[in-house]
Amino acid sequence: MVIPLSWYLILAAALFSIGFFGVLARRNAVAVLMGVELMLNAVNINLLAFWRAIHPAELTGQIFAIFVLTVAAAEAAVGLALIISIYRSRRTIQVDALDLMKG
Repeated sequence: MVIPLSWYLILAAALFSIGFFGVLARRNAVAVLMGVELMLNAVNINLLAFWRAIHPAELTGQIFAIFVLTVAAAEAAVGLALIISIYRSRRTIQVDALDLMKG
């Protein structure tokens, strides 16, 4: 049984929507980073679905997916380092309470 492209696109749209809602609705910085990770995973699903549907003999879709995974890992590492640094100086990771312009 071959899964149609539209199912992958619906799954990716749902995953992206959940991640987007998590970025907009959450006040915790770690939860915001988790939402961004969900959105990047939705992009990966789209890349691989279109690669499989259009050019399965070439490796371009897989290479782009590996690149997105690398960027997501770097984003998570830098993001968590920033959150730890902000927590050490401000004692909070609530996004609403972070006004870095004030001393």
